[in-house]
Amino acid sequence: MEQNLVFGTLLLVLALFAWGRIRHDGVALIALFILVIAGIIPAEESFKGFGHPAVITVAAVLVIGKGLELSGLIDLLGKWVMKVGKGLLTQIITLSVLVAIASAFMNNVGALAIMMPVAITLARKSGNPPSYILMPIAFASLLGGMTTLIGTPPNIIIATLRGDELGTSFSMFDFSPVGAGLAIAGILFTSLIGWRLLPKRAAQKSASELFDVDEYITEVKVGRDAKAKGKTIHELQEISDTDVQILGMVRKGKRIHAPGPEEVLKVSDVIILEADAENLKEFLDDTGLKLAGDKKFRKDAEGSKNILISEGILTPDSPIIGQTAAKLQMRSRYGVNLLAVARKDQKIRRRLDQVVFKTGDVLLLQGREHTVDNAMTSLGCLPLAHRGLRLGYKQKIPLALGIFAAAIVMVVTGLLAVQVAFAMAAVAMVLARVLPLKDVYDHIDWPVIILLGAMIPVGTALETTGGAETIASRILHFADVIPPWAILTIILVVTMFLSDIINNAATVVLMAPIAISVASGMGFSVDPFLMAVAVGGSCAFLTPIGHQSNTLVMGPGGYKFTDYWRMGLPLEVIIVVVGVPLIMLVWPM
Repeated sequence: MEQNLVFGTLLLVLALFAWGRIRHDGVALIALFILVIAGIIPAEESFKGFGHPAVITVAAVLVIGKGLELSGLIDLLGKWVMKVGKGLLTQIITLSVLVAIASAFMNNVGALAIMMPVAITLARKSGNPPSYILMPIAFASLLGGMTTLIGTPPNIIIATLRGDELGTSFSMFDFSPVGAGLAIAGILFTSLIGWRLLPKRAAQKSASELFDVDEYITEVKVGRDAKAKGKTIHELQEISDTDVQILGMVRKGKRIHAPGPEEVLKVSDVIILEADAENLKEFLDDTGLKLAGDKKFRKDAEGSKNILISEGILTPDSPIIGQTAAKLQMRSRYGVNLLAVARKDQKIRRRLDQVVFKTGDVLLLQGREHTVDNAMTSLGCLPLAHRGLRLGYKQKIPLALGIFAAAIVMVVTGLLAVQVAFAMAAVAMVLARVLPLKDVYDHIDWPVIILLGAMIPVGTALETTGGAETIASRILHFADVIPPWAILTIILVVTMFLSDIINNAATVVLMAPIAISVASGMGFSVDPFLMAVAVGGSCAFLTPIGHQSNTLVMGPGGYKFTDYWRMGLPLEVIIVVVGVPLIMLVWPM
């Protein structure tokens, strides 16, 4: 009776996911509450899933991913990938290969978290929907993980069980011949054909896309340590391949309206630029130039460490309409620096401090965290959606990468469990000021956390009621009537099916003993059967709940539950068709 209740609940969950009218975290909670009311999941254990390592790992990885993005690493990788080519096919192949290689030696979710912001940025710049790129790279993280011993937990479990059975476990690269072959086949499919099966979906708009800001006019200064020092205007534009227009230059207080391409830049020169916020940030990073308005606040002032940049639009009743920044003395009167001004459908020809403010102007202001809001009110500015602009900030790539690498090393060497190491890395990112403390909780996808926390007890119920074992034991009835390769195929397919519903590590723990029993009963080597379980445990391509990587891309990709079948089903068919002969070739019966 308990098994039937669990099976019925899972069927209801799959139906509600496919229906799509109830959000996925709500569906997960419905399933959890049904089994709690039925008495299958004890009430005191109903929310234990929220303390599960998988849930902590996902939350920590999301924080770490944002830290790596803010450190400048994502910008660096994005520029490199963009140089490879702007075509969608090239980008999917490049990103998939990078994610797969990284997943072979680190946590699958971690590898995906590094490249996911790059993929989203590339999609936005190229005008492609993120849905075309994110699912292929999520699947690539699973495919790459099956190529080495440490690539994914199922491989470690399988190696341990083989050691218990035969006395010697699988080594680091015993999984590579089969895993690499399947990874290549899978990436070729997702890159050449698979993404074409996906819908053109737009993700939920981010804060940066909620409003349209024309290009800012701003001023940047040549410092003594700038890469641009001693370079010509022409060479400056070669240093940074960004869409930035140089409108003029100021040298020793004199304005040069149209500096020639051979004009050599000197220390203290001020360059007047026109650019959007994204291109401006990249230009500053590439050239080492500093925002002319970015004057330092007194170090002894309260809150001087918490400096932020905010955007606001001037309302019709603003008291500064018709005045200039120079006349207003904004820094001394309001406690903010004016960094840039944008004006809709009209060019600004004056220097920044001489711009006469008009209704609708967008101001880019810098100030202390506790005074910016008050300054906005006093200036008659309506704050725009927070975009987290970090113009002119120092890059912290080595620091952020070092923290992340240290966490990976601790996991690989077995010093710490993955959830502990990643949580420590997330905290270290905050302590090192790579990621502001106030932004930590904003970058955790809470619906994903609720989904995982609620579904883990449901998956456990499938095991504890004997439901999963009932499914697996049916395989033994066919051992005497069908050929060995068909039994191998059944084990692979059943493992795949279970991994789409419950945790892949739990699936492998359940299926490996069955595989060993079948192999022993038929008088065959256990190795090909264990490899089939290892492969099946890593191939959760049909649902967003099958693997954390699938869940991570659901929101940013704008995917529905049924979208995973579009590319996942043919991919699983390819894995079976290619995998079974490959396993039998590398690991003879």
